[in-house]
Amino acid sequence: MPSFDVVSEADQVEVRNAVDQANKEITTRFDFKGSDARVEQKEHELTAYADSDFQLGQVRDVLTAKMTKRNVDVRFLDLGKVEKIGGDKVKQVIKIKNGIETESAKKIQRIIKDSKIKVQASIQGDALRVTGTKRDDLQSTIALLKKEVTDLPLEFNNFRD
Repeated sequence: MPSFDVVSEADQVEVRNAVDQANKEITTRFDFKGSDARVEQKEHELTAYADSDFQLGQVRDVLTAKMTKRNVDVRFLDLGKVEKIGGDKVKQVIKIKNGIETESAKKIQRIIKDSKIKVQASIQGDALRVTGTKRDDLQSTIALLKKEVTDLPLEFNNFRD
């Protein structure tokens, strides 16, 4: 039975490259001379450091520009609160979304069910598996989801006949 998976995962290699490029640009830019501005990466979390709120905004702008150039969707980024860390220095934790949350998966499942296309969608952990009898139905489901779901960066993989 033909099927495919709907997932929402950022390419970690490209995220690492974007962070490295952003840090390189921040160290060479004149307006960051002598400042402690940088971006650090842990598993699925980035932390942006700067000397002021304005510089933090600049760091975020550089980071999003580099992510866009590396084809990493900025909808993966979940901006946290800006925290003061002593003096004028500030930091911001930016989480990288990984997987489809249950609420979003149920919404996608409802969109598929309401479309009356003859496919079934089942939630499997942080992904959604869509199965159907015809390949054309699966392809029209992909087109429907690309059009309807705009708040999540969706990828369609594991397409099987």
